[in-house]
Amino acid sequence: MAKVIQITSGRGPQECDFAVKKIAQLFIDAAVESNIKTRRIESEIDSYDSSNFIELEGSTTVVDSFLANWLGTIQWICTSPFRPNHKRKNWYIGIFENNQISDIPIADSDIQYQAVRSSGAGGQHVNKVSSAVRATHIPTGITILVMDSRSQHQNKKLATERLLEKLQNMALKEVKLHEKNTWLNQTKVERGNPIKTFVGIKFDLK
Repeated sequence: MAKVIQITSGRGPQECDFAVKKIAQLFIDAAVESNIKTRRIESEIDSYDSSNFIELEGSTTVVDSFLANWLGTIQWICTSPFRPNHKRKNWYIGIFENNQISDIPIADSDIQYQAVRSSGAGGQHVNKVSSAVRATHIPTGITILVMDSRSQHQNKKLATERLLEKLQNMALKEVKLHEKNTWLNQTKVERGNPIKTFVGIKFDLK
């Protein structure tokens, strides 16, 4: 199974962005030690990242057990490396499981077509000829029935177009939901009750 994890500064100051960058690498190293495959799927190119996105792939049991010790608030205790005279020494970032955008395949081989008899007005023709077309996207089970035309070929073309449009709309909704959840995660970082605490510029585990 694969899961996407967001490590975010929660719109915190530069120190939190710095902690995100360092802890993201510690997170990846720990995942690899647990025999979990990792892949950075999104990262800013700036020196300090407000969010890192990491894909984890492995057995459900292993991944869930690993994340049980990481998801939540992470505390970093350290004098600011950017503002030495700043009194604050406690910095917090968040690690969340993010919604992964589905890769909806739309290959021709994934669409199944079935000719069916049309219903409704149209005289004897629609009762005798299977001109309507039902198109089914096998991976998702989404079905479109078209009986607009007496031409089976034309109905098949329309069914394909409408099916692809529906799949594209689904993908767009997932993208919007992903963006919304990504933004909301940045507001959910708690300043307390950390699941892990790191200390000092070397990020030693407390």
